[in-house]
Amino acid sequence: MGERKRQCQCMPFPQLLVQILYLFSTLPFSHSFDYGDALAKSLMYFEAQRSGHLPYNQRVTWRHHSGLTDGLEQGVDLVGGYYDAGDNVKFGLPMAFTITMLSWGVIEYRDEIAAAGELQHALEAIKWGTDYFIKAHTHPNTLWAMVGDGDTDHLCWQRPEDMTTSRRAYKVDEENPGSEVVAETAAAMAAAAMVFRRTNLQYSHLLLEHAKQLFEFGDKYREKYDRSIKESKGYYPSVSGYVDELLWAALWLYKATDNEIQYLNYAIQNAQSFRGITWAIAEFSWDVKYAGLQIIAAMLPREGKSQQQKEILDQYRSKGEQYICACLNKNNSTNVRQTPGGLLYTRRWNNMQYVSTAVFLLTLYSDHLQSTNRRLNCDKDSVSSDEILSFVESQAHYILGSNPMGLSYLVGYGPSYPNRVHHRGASMDSFKNSKVFVGCKQGYDNWFGRQKPNPNVIVGALVGGPDDKDNFMDRRGNFAQTEACTYNTAPLVGVFAKLHSLEKGNSTATASERLSLVSFT
Repeated sequence: MGERKRQCQCMPFPQLLVQILYLFSTLPFSHSFDYGDALAKSLMYFEAQRSGHLPYNQRVTWRHHSGLTDGLEQGVDLVGGYYDAGDNVKFGLPMAFTITMLSWGVIEYRDEIAAAGELQHALEAIKWGTDYFIKAHTHPNTLWAMVGDGDTDHLCWQRPEDMTTSRRAYKVDEENPGSEVVAETAAAMAAAAMVFRRTNLQYSHLLLEHAKQLFEFGDKYREKYDRSIKESKGYYPSVSGYVDELLWAALWLYKATDNEIQYLNYAIQNAQSFRGITWAIAEFSWDVKYAGLQIIAAMLPREGKSQQQKEILDQYRSKGEQYICACLNKNNSTNVRQTPGGLLYTRRWNNMQYVSTAVFLLTLYSDHLQSTNRRLNCDKDSVSSDEILSFVESQAHYILGSNPMGLSYLVGYGPSYPNRVHHRGASMDSFKNSKVFVGCKQGYDNWFGRQKPNPNVIVGALVGGPDDKDNFMDRRGNFAQTEACTYNTAPLVGVFAKLHSLEKGNSTATASERLSLVSFT
């Protein structure tokens, strides 16, 4: 014991005391979070983001039909899909990633979502996206990847029902390829094909055929999509390039088809050159897919695989586990920062997107370790599946209100949450209550600058969240913190379903397990 004390570089006692007191302050809430309610509200959010002709069973009644002429100028039907955030543009890359993550959540936690009574809503959320992708994929080598212009859209503050901004549509094809958006859409449709296999086999087959065509297109005609659609570069630029999306799509197609020769071997043979087994990444997002594809590869069964396949899959697993360890602060280097309150922190702009994707992968890998009876060996420590799940729960608690601001960052959940979300439709009188047209600048003059809360609560939106000191300003103009995106909320569907299932089974982590995660160095 004395030797261990000499080796420990302990934090100052006041700082240690603050951390322990904060940890204990969260313990009484361990049974007070309603994960079923959080799950239901998360799925409700996607109805608020719908574009197109809204269905009869639309629950978010402050929204109405919009974008009904999308694609008309180009002679193609592009009505439908999702607005990505608080604006009125339909960006194909983040929309596809949203659908991939929603589908992955249903694939892994279908029974848990069904037990919570939310499976139909989850399927509807996915199908709203995939129906649009089918329309947008008008030719084997053509994908309409964006509708609307970000520059003109951001000059106006209008409800989607009132849009007067450009609805020009942009495509990628053989002459102007875009491998990221094409491959991500292939991944989304392959994942969704797995989802619908049990309820709508014909639709599942249709999605899979589109996915195969898109993957072949994205691989054969390789180019960064933001070079072909320059208008996307100011909003969703591809920093990591397209090779991670190609690996990601190949693995999803392998999962959906079990075709080793065409898809698994693609991920094996390109693992090195596409940096799938060379980059240890500390984030997972709509742009950077490495951690996600590494975790998929890590969880693939090894039975019946060749020696080369096993070796490459093990290298994928090694990099994926470095990501898990980074989130747990267990690497010797390349860890994900945490705020003083314990939230994972990657960067200032919309940090919650990285939190939600991280907790999803952590939840998946906790289940994988449990099912394989393994522990995770990080540089600093060996970690059990229960410890990983306890950390997931701490992040979920922070999101839902157990944080220094006492604020739920999932809008509409709990007694206190952001009520000035940076969102055009939510910030104005609903079209249902006031059909008076709101002009481009009129929205800024009459609504954007108001100090009052938004008239409409955008339930289930996960906003950008606090800064690195746990501070948050609930201002409409503070879009780095108060804007929400579909890909923020999508990964939480699976996480909340898992936690809700554990809650109902009285399997929540114990206080001692939580205390084991306190860092004393």
